[in-house]
Amino acid sequence: MPEWLTDLQAQFQLNFIEKDRWRSLLTGLGNTMKITFFAALLGIAIGIVIAAIRSTYDNNKEDLKHNKSFSYYILGFFNALSKLYLTVIRGTPVVVQLLIIYFIIFASSTNDILIATLAFGINSGAYVAEILRGGIMSIDKGQFEAGRSIGFNYFQTMRYIIIPQVLKNVLPTLLNEIIALLKETSVAGYVGVVDLTRAGNAIRGATFSAFMPLIAVALIYLVIVLIMTKIVGIIERRLRKNER
Repeated sequence: MPEWLTDLQAQFQLNFIEKDRWRSLLTGLGNTMKITFFAALLGIAIGIVIAAIRSTYDNNKEDLKHNKSFSYYILGFFNALSKLYLTVIRGTPVVVQLLIIYFIIFASSTNDILIATLAFGINSGAYVAEILRGGIMSIDKGQFEAGRSIGFNYFQTMRYIIIPQVLKNVLPTLLNEIIALLKETSVAGYVGVVDLTRAGNAIRGATFSAFMPLIAVALIYLVIVLIMTKIVGIIERRLRKNER
C-alpha cells in the first residue's frame, strides 16, 4: 500500500473512527437540518405577511388616500414598519443579528437551537418578503380587475387568483433562498450551537488535523446543496412543462 494511502487511512481513523467522532458530524448535521427547516418555515410565514402588507399598500394607497379612509393610515403604519424591518435585516450581517438575539434579546435562554432558528428565520423572512412582493407586483393589474369584476374583494382576489400565480412564478427563487439559508446556518456555532461546521471544527481541535474533518464538512454541505439544486431543477422543468 502506498505511503500516502496509509497516511490517509490513519487520518480517517483518527478523525472519524476513534472515540466515535463521526457521531459529532451526524449530530451537527441533524441540528443544521432542523435549524434550516424551521427557519425556512418561519421565514416564509414572515415573508407572506410582509409581502401582503407592502403589496396591498402599493396597490391601494391612491384609492385609500383619495377616500381619506382610516385604513390608509393603519396600512401606512404597517407598511412603514415593514420597510424598517426590511432595511435593518437586509442591511446588517446575519451573524451580527444572531449575536444580538442570543446575547441581548434572549440572554436568559438556554435553548441555542431555538434562538438560532428564530435568528435565521427572521433574517430569511426579509428576503422571502421581497421575492413574494416582486412576484405579486409582476402580476398584471388586469388580474386584480378581473377578480373585482366577478365579485371578489381584494383579499379574495389575492387568495384565489393572484397568490397561485405568484407561487408558481417565484417557487424556484424561493427554493434557492432556502439553499442559501442552509449555507448561512454555518455561523450558528458563534452562539454555541453544535451545527455541522462546529462539529467539524471540534474534531479538528481534538485531533489537531484540519484537512479531513473540514473537507468532510464541505463535502456534506456540497452533497446536500446538489440534492436541493436537483430538486429545484426538477420543479422548474415541471413548471415550464405545465405552461405549454
